[in-house]
Amino acid sequence: MLVTTVPHTGPAGSPGTAAPEAARGGTGAAPARPASASVPGAEPKPEKCQDGHYPAESLKPSGASGDAVKRIKKKGKLVVGVDQNSYLWGYRDPATGKIEGFDIDLVKAIARDLLGGTGPDKITYRTIPTDQRIPAIRSGDVDMVVRTMTINCERLDQVAFSTAYFQAGQQLVVPKKRARVKGFDSSMRGKRVCYSSGSTAEEMMKSPRYAALGAKPVVVPNQLDCLVRLQLGEADATVTDSALGAGLAAQDPSVELIGEPETVEPYGVAMNLEDKDLVRRVNKVLEDYRKDKWKSSYDRWLADDMMGTEGKKPAPPEPLYRD
Repeated sequence: MLVTTVPHTGPAGSPGTAAPEAARGGTGAAPARPASASVPGAEPKPEKCQDGHYPAESLKPSGASGDAVKRIKKKGKLVVGVDQNSYLWGYRDPATGKIEGFDIDLVKAIARDLLGGTGPDKITYRTIPTDQRIPAIRSGDVDMVVRTMTINCERLDQVAFSTAYFQAGQQLVVPKKRARVKGFDSSMRGKRVCYSSGSTAEEMMKSPRYAALGAKPVVVPNQLDCLVRLQLGEADATVTDSALGAGLAAQDPSVELIGEPETVEPYGVAMNLEDKDLVRRVNKVLEDYRKDKWKSSYDRWLADDMMGTEGKKPAPPEPLYRD
């Protein structure tokens, strides 16, 4: 196992400053659009793209080896963009120095399918900030990204996704004591609200009705930086995926998730648009993974700390296919 780090190329977590559009893998000055939220506090609905399809619809699974799969087999390693700061999902265990978590279990299953029984030992982990996930894929620096990445319509123009392996939604994390932000409402006006650059939280908070709440943005490279800002008193609240927010609360019992998720956000494995055979191969891995390995990984990493965000009987989302 090899671990390398892709640096954050935007401003170094300067409060109120987002990374440039080009650094986030964008294609121009298109208006910000959240994954599924439209009105603060409304019942969230899954996003639908302009063609009428749901973004989580992917290619049907196949165990065949096309050009992309053969490329990985030939080089004898799988290069994957991951996080090292998201507790329970993709984080570096301080005791062992290894990167572990729910996302990492899935990476190992994919590597085992592509490269055989010793596949997990042939993974090169590239730790990347949130806003470098898409650029890393498009430049060919990684074969795929497995990093709590939401599948949405905007991103489908830039990368391909597997079927969904988890579902979350944007939610608030605030201090348990003397919280100044009470929800996605008037209590946000003038308050410092933190989120990571290039995230769907940023998209949501920049959309017109959420921007009208009057929060002061604190934009950082990774969502863990928001927990630090809360601890230092430099932010009043954090907006992040419910799953990641539960991880923050598990790390620091002085903060908590409040309210209900504002969006419906499926997580997928992101790959290059041209690597259709790899997408189908990953979907084949996910078909088998959902049957038993998903639940065992959930029980190991997430069951104690999700705090009800996944319901009483957590299960992977049903796969959707478009062909």
